[in-house]
Amino acid sequence: MSDPRFIGEFADLTPGEVRTTSARPRRMADDLLREASQRLGVVALTAGALWFLSPGIEHFIMWAAGNPQGASFTFGDGVALCAIAASVALYLFTRFHESNPRFILDLGLVYMILQCFALGVIMHWDPMPMHIPIFPMLSWAGVIVIMFAATIPSSPGKMLAASLIAVSMNPIGMLIARARGTWDFEPTSQVIVMHYPDYLLAGAALIISRVVTKLGMQVTRARELGSYVVGELLGSGGMGAVYRATHRMLARPAAIKLIRPELLGMADGAAAQLAIKRFRREAETAASLRSPHTVELYDFGVTEQQTFYFVMELLEGYNLEALVQKTGPVPAARAVYLLRQVCESLAEAHARGMVHRDVKPANIHVGRLGLQHDFVKVLDFGLVKCLADVGDMRSLATAEGLTPGTPAYMAPEVARNEPVDARADVYAVGCVAYYLLTGRLVFEGATGLQMILMHASDTPVPPSRRAELPVPPALDELVLACLAKAPAGRPQSAIELMRRLDAVPVEPWNEEQAERWWGLHQPA
Repeated sequence: MSDPRFIGEFADLTPGEVRTTSARPRRMADDLLREASQRLGVVALTAGALWFLSPGIEHFIMWAAGNPQGASFTFGDGVALCAIAASVALYLFTRFHESNPRFILDLGLVYMILQCFALGVIMHWDPMPMHIPIFPMLSWAGVIVIMFAATIPSSPGKMLAASLIAVSMNPIGMLIARARGTWDFEPTSQVIVMHYPDYLLAGAALIISRVVTKLGMQVTRARELGSYVVGELLGSGGMGAVYRATHRMLARPAAIKLIRPELLGMADGAAAQLAIKRFRREAETAASLRSPHTVELYDFGVTEQQTFYFVMELLEGYNLEALVQKTGPVPAARAVYLLRQVCESLAEAHARGMVHRDVKPANIHVGRLGLQHDFVKVLDFGLVKCLADVGDMRSLATAEGLTPGTPAYMAPEVARNEPVDARADVYAVGCVAYYLLTGRLVFEGATGLQMILMHASDTPVPPSRRAELPVPPALDELVLACLAKAPAGRPQSAIELMRRLDAVPVEPWNEEQAERWWGLHQPA
């Protein structure tokens, strides 16, 4: 479930920006229903364990007391075995069957009725003394309906109907006992007198169900950001979290990134207002980028709680960090193919006066777009950086994840707090290339500060000496040129770097190879 600290009503923004809506959601969010179906599985497994333990303990006590019935198989044992089988089956169904969660929850109500029927039959199966006085009592059926009402979000009407049927299993058990001749009672209305407390609990289950369902609807409504409904958490970091989202009208999947203001050090109103202005300006600029290799920004805004958010296209595949961790370093030809696309994205941004300042494998996504495989998208243009600057994030001692850049990929001039330009991104691309070819960082320090100092002063080992796969000398030299300490020693632009990548003598990586690779490594 999403973190409610990240969710809030939008402040009024300029026309065209996302605004919240007060309309009630039509139904509870699917991910909340899936979580409820998982809880149902746990409840079923717990019930199965109780059905196993209760007769087992009873048989053990009778056996220990010398009662010969302790070793005999009874009718109650048969009912318990059936109940255990039903419980295990429901648990496995909730875990391994891709069904609509609403269907699973409805199945849970049927399971509740069957469990109460089993209890009602067992409770009234053994012969009862004649003319035993009948007095009101509370049974396990009432407890079960209360437990399910608090566990399973369902419409109050469904819950009330299922609860009334469930608590009626005890009266039905009494009628079965009278028909078998094991219990003689008159009048028939005694079955209601004896179990009317369970019917009172069925009424209480209706109230509990209304409360649980209302809470779920409130969470769903709170997670509706303008035209987008927020779904499950995709990932989180030092600045905030990313959630899956869906456009209500277009049914278009998206990703929403929410940036927590308290982590930016913007406690005073002046800093917050400045951050809002800069965020809006940077977001407008980022939204204007049209390179197919730049992640598309759909919407952006600021909530009343000063939480920054932006809505971007939902990507499927891996970021380069995850790709290397999962499958190891990539061949030189594929590295050139991927890096060239990164340069295309950066070239447009640089032409518009934007410097990314946080180019790293985790911010470069690769996957499939249409019929193309190994299609690169560069993420997080300027948006987080502009907020970090306002939040006084210039110190090298700031927390990891909040620095304007990442230590393992930070150009020396950024570490020295000097003015930066596009060549700082070129340096970071060199670090990314190094990681792709070797699976290792250019400099590996115990702390971020140590890595920053190494980037500022140490000479990198050529990637060809640390790579498992062959690295052409021309690519080796180009990566080292990107890692030059002085900006003047590097390729002077992303376009120049792209041209030099094109000149590297490698057999071109093609669509057939990429499609074959993704056929083997496509994420679930």
